[in-house]
Amino acid sequence: MPLSPDQIKDALRTVQDPDLHKDLVTLNMVKETRSEGTDVFITIELTTPACPMKDKIKGGIELAINAKASEHGEKLGAINIEFTADVRPLNEKMQDKQSPLPQVKHVIAVGAGKGGVGKSTVAVTLATGLARFGAKVGLLDGDIYGPSLPTMLGLESLQGQQTQGNMLLPFEVHGIKTMTIGKLVDPEKALIWRGPMAHGAFKQLATQTEWGSLDYLIVDLPPGTGDVPLTLTQLLPLSGAVIVCTPQKVAQDDARRAVRMFQQLGVNILGVVENMSYFVGDDGKEYNIFGRGGAEHMASGMNLPFLGSLPIHMKLRENSDAGTPLANWNVSDDISEKLDGLCKNLASQISIATLSGQYVQPTLSVT
Repeated sequence: MPLSPDQIKDALRTVQDPDLHKDLVTLNMVKETRSEGTDVFITIELTTPACPMKDKIKGGIELAINAKASEHGEKLGAINIEFTADVRPLNEKMQDKQSPLPQVKHVIAVGAGKGGVGKSTVAVTLATGLARFGAKVGLLDGDIYGPSLPTMLGLESLQGQQTQGNMLLPFEVHGIKTMTIGKLVDPEKALIWRGPMAHGAFKQLATQTEWGSLDYLIVDLPPGTGDVPLTLTQLLPLSGAVIVCTPQKVAQDDARRAVRMFQQLGVNILGVVENMSYFVGDDGKEYNIFGRGGAEHMASGMNLPFLGSLPIHMKLRENSDAGTPLANWNVSDDISEKLDGLCKNLASQISIATLSGQYVQPTLSVT
């Protein structure tokens, strides 16, 4: 006799989600179990699109089903596992919280307490890295004072901004969709914004871009705790924020303020990234120019997840200047592993936030 749906479900009770550390049945991730002859069919709903732990979950399921078949003396055929993701738009998950981007599942802010720490580098890495895992990703250049995505994504060679009705059409490069004010103004023009102007410019870029259906929208914020971060947290329901910091204490001091700003607004901190963690010289020796591990220590002290670190590397700089971010995965096995690690750890934190319902659209009170 084939395995029954209840027997299959019992087997799946022994398979844990690697990030959430609970079994698939308890997490309500098992959506269908059935047998056709000796073949088994299982549908699993993941907690985040393009889940990097999918292969590990698949392996655990296959081991559990084979063990259950052996226990009952059953001969097993093919084990067919289908993975889906929760396709409800973010604002439906949030019940009464309305989003102006109903087709975007996760909005993730990338911020920093000060400039020059590589925030845009990390934002580009997360966007292109998640896309490499199979997700549909958008990247919004929210740094309306100093937009750097035209250079980092190689947009200068593309034709001018296209529109459809009153909507801006995003540029599609490196497997992602992107929008930046850097393609809407003269590249030599100084971008001088007062508060209301900054609010209006950012709102237009975010809500008047035809993003379509996205798994993730990464928002590269300007540094500090000013108008644009406040506008973002009031405008869009956020899955959370990523804080970028270099190891030295002066960067940590400002990063702490950025953390506290998001926390004060009720925004979940998905993790801290330490950029420029160390430098590898031509002699192969590692030099801790800024005091390696400082941002990781800060994250630990503030009880925040640490997503990983990136070194200073000549090729990473060259690829950023050339607008070829995907080439970063070809620099070395170590660099590729670190880049993938950042994206996997972020996806894990989003899974945890999804399960605990930590999506918020904050309200701001000024007294």
